[in-house]
Order: sequence, then structure tokens, then C-alpha cells
Amino acid sequence: MTRYFIFLSYRGTAYHGWQMQPGRHTVQGVLTKVLSTVLASQLPVTGAGRTDTGVHASFFCAHFDSIRDMLDTDEQFIYNLNSLLPADIAVKRITKVKADASARFDALSRSYTYTIIREKDPFSADTAWLLYWHLDVDRMNEAAAILMNHNDFTSFSRLHGSNKTNFCRVTAARWTEEKGRLVFNITADRFLRNMVRAIVGTLIPVGRGKLSVADFEGVIDGKNRGLAGQSAPAHGLSLTGIEYPPEIFI
Repeated sequence: MTRYFIFLSYRGTAYHGWQMQPGRHTVQGVLTKVLSTVLASQLPVTGAGRTDTGVHASFFCAHFDSIRDMLDTDEQFIYNLNSLLPADIAVKRITKVKADASARFDALSRSYTYTIIREKDPFSADTAWLLYWHLDVDRMNEAAAILMNHNDFTSFSRLHGSNKTNFCRVTAARWTEEKGRLVFNITADRFLRNMVRAIVGTLIPVGRGKLSVADFEGVIDGKNRGLAGQSAPAHGLSLTGIEYPPEIFI
């Protein structure tokens, strides 16, 4: 058997997240069915992690094993996959990796973006959060920088979640203003479920002047989800990058 990493992107609007669930339409379920059809064999597909209902991924990775070799050089194979996949899922690349490589556990870091639009845009309705409030971006960035000084993010974790630990190492967190939109970029070695949306939902009151920068740090120190703001809507969030050690690739 040869192990492959498959890199893809998807719009999560129509899906109950990545992970297969009984009776739910998921990205993993659709991709597994198409891969099994093209390879004429039932095979499991393991993703780099979960994305929640409605969350998108411009960059996602999964791994699978196949008795067929040289899939990474077979352009027809990728064409066949994409011809069967729906329009909101696209395979970009397939790469051969070491037999014990894991799309999930070998990831060194993951990056997300959260997008806010300032005026109504029909073409961004499913991928950005529409907010009319004035936001102080400098204050939001001052608060966001504090994330890199902490490692326990219990306050931004899903209540009653199954995390073995709420410790993460955030290496980048910053808002940037673009034409008609505000984009939050964050990178960490790992993320808790709902973490980015909870962070965004707590940074918005900072930008509105309803929460001070010191109060934001107090939320983190409190290690209590009840102290943080409401989670930002899922449709503004997108997984945009995953870093892997180069030695796992063949």
C-alpha cells in the first residue's frame, strides 16, 4: 500500500463540516465516496482536522492508502476525481508520503482567516460576516497580540468539549484592512473546536469599545468560556494553510 496526501479546497456552506456523521452531508463523506468510486475499492480518508458546519477551507489536507502507485503523477486521476466531485469541492494536488505520515498528527501549524465585510455584498454573503459597526482595528490588534503571550485557551474552547488539553501556541494573530473588508489571520500549532470564532467574537467588543484590552486578557486568564463573547458566525471562517515537515514527503 502507498500512502498519499490529497490537497483540496471546499466551500462549507452546504456541509455539516468535514467529519463524517450519521445522516449528515459532510465533505469527508463526499470525498470518501468519490475516491472509492474512482479507485474501485472502499478506503478510509483521514483529514487534517475538523471544520464545523458552514466553515470553509481554501487549503485542506487528508491522507489515504492505495494499492495503486504513481497516483501523484497521474493528471487523469485528479481530473476524474474533480469531474465526480460537486462544484464546491476541488482536489488540487496528490502527493506520495511516507507510510506512517498523518495529515492530522504531522501538522506543525494551521492557519485560519476570518473575514468581515462592511457593506452588503451578494457575492460574499456565504463567506464573510456583514458588520456595520465602526471597529477600532488598532485596539483589536493590540488585544490580538496578547494571544501570543498565553497558551491556555479554555475561555475560547467549546463547552463540554472532548479536548485532552486546552493548550495551544499561537504564533501569529492580526487584523488587516482591505478594500471593503476586515480580515483576521491567525496561526497556531493547534486549535480547539470553535476557538477562532470565539476569539473573533470577543475581539469585536474590543473594537467597539465595549471591552478594554486589559479586559480581553482577563477573559483569557479567567479560563472560563462564559467570560468570552459569542462565537462569530461560521460562514466567515476559512482554513487557509497547514504546514508539514518536508521529510514526510517522498
